[in-house]
Amino acid sequence: MIVIIKTLQVILALAILILVHEFGHFIFAKAFGIRVDKFFLFFDAGNTKLLSTKTGWFARLFPKAAGWETEYGIGWLPLGGYCKIAGMIDESMDTEHLKTEPQPWEYRAKPAWQRLFVIAGGVMFNFIFAILMYSVILDIWGESYLPNKGNKIYVNELAYEMGFRNGDEILSFDDYIPEDFGMLQADLARQTASKAKVLRDGDTVNIYIDYSMIGQVLNTPGMFDLALPFKVQSVSETSPNAGLDVRKGDMVITVAGEEVNYVQEAWPILEKHPGEEIAVAFLRDADTVTLDMAVDTTGRLGVLLMQPDIRSREYTFLSSIPAGFRKTFSTIGGYIQDLKLVATPSTEAYKSVGSFIAIGQIFPASWDWYSFLSILALLSIMLGVMNLLPIPALDGGHIVFTIYEMITGRKPSDNFLYAMQIIGMILVFGLMILAFGNDIARLFR
Repeated sequence: MIVIIKTLQVILALAILILVHEFGHFIFAKAFGIRVDKFFLFFDAGNTKLLSTKTGWFARLFPKAAGWETEYGIGWLPLGGYCKIAGMIDESMDTEHLKTEPQPWEYRAKPAWQRLFVIAGGVMFNFIFAILMYSVILDIWGESYLPNKGNKIYVNELAYEMGFRNGDEILSFDDYIPEDFGMLQADLARQTASKAKVLRDGDTVNIYIDYSMIGQVLNTPGMFDLALPFKVQSVSETSPNAGLDVRKGDMVITVAGEEVNYVQEAWPILEKHPGEEIAVAFLRDADTVTLDMAVDTTGRLGVLLMQPDIRSREYTFLSSIPAGFRKTFSTIGGYIQDLKLVATPSTEAYKSVGSFIAIGQIFPASWDWYSFLSILALLSIMLGVMNLLPIPALDGGHIVFTIYEMITGRKPSDNFLYAMQIIGMILVFGLMILAFGNDIARLFR
């Protein structure tokens, strides 16, 4: 069931983002009087269509639709979508128009500045959509984050190998001072720092970062968990220990005779004693209190913990809009930094590139509007930035050629553009193979 829910979320998200992107091309083409032959969600490979306004049951129910200038439809191959603009060399690889002179309604007949808007329209709408999503999120839910200052880390094997230890407080990566605890791992990768400065047992310690491990940082989630002190907030009413003298503020210091500093250290000890009664020692003010406590069948005491200080900010409808802008452009900047790492072979960050399988893993196992809209905004930014890459076949390649024409006054020939489109398609398919390969490799680790 979880797989089905995640798959449906991926399909819905991709459908929305494809429609947004292609509508950006569509609206500018229409605005400049360029004919749009087809507007399709997903690819109709082999001319196989799940829905078309010009054929099938839709055309029979709505015969006037057959006379529309643009054919709207849904293809069977959910790997993207397209807006087929008359007179443009695109992913359809249709070259029939090259055999005739440019017509007034064709893309190639329009001035360069109009063509630039048509090409950039998809990316523009992706970014506008992200701004809209973040503005809605901030207006409804506000913004919250766990500050890095004053909080300590609990590390996994990779972080330990790099030199970090449980209980460290990260002060800086080179000259960069991280603010959001939840972004520590991303900050470590993006800053490509030579050293991390941490506070350890009251002393400042420098940890020198091996740059070759950055790829592992990107591929290994959960490097820095919050080292949460085992400090009691209350005892659950359903806990087997509900009647015991456990007070708010009590700090667990030993479990079954073993010393613990953080709740993460207590869990493996408790899991050894399911259904048993063990001795638990608390620090209460200046006194030590020891109680015999029951461990439930899941290996827990049924104790609610004191939570860290989460900082939050609420927004009005008007204030959420500029905040949405800031959030969008901050995310764009972060993603560009990630792409720089991917493009640096020595980091092996290319191993972090994923396809639809990786996308599916970031969606929650149950429907949640906050998570869905947040992921939708992020994916919209990723789609926009990826399309800006100067690769022929992507929007960025077309933008480069158009800007070249505007600067030099020389328009690349249609044959040249066709050749570049083929090269670009090969590169794009190569990236897709890499992404799928990485996903498959991760499944077998």
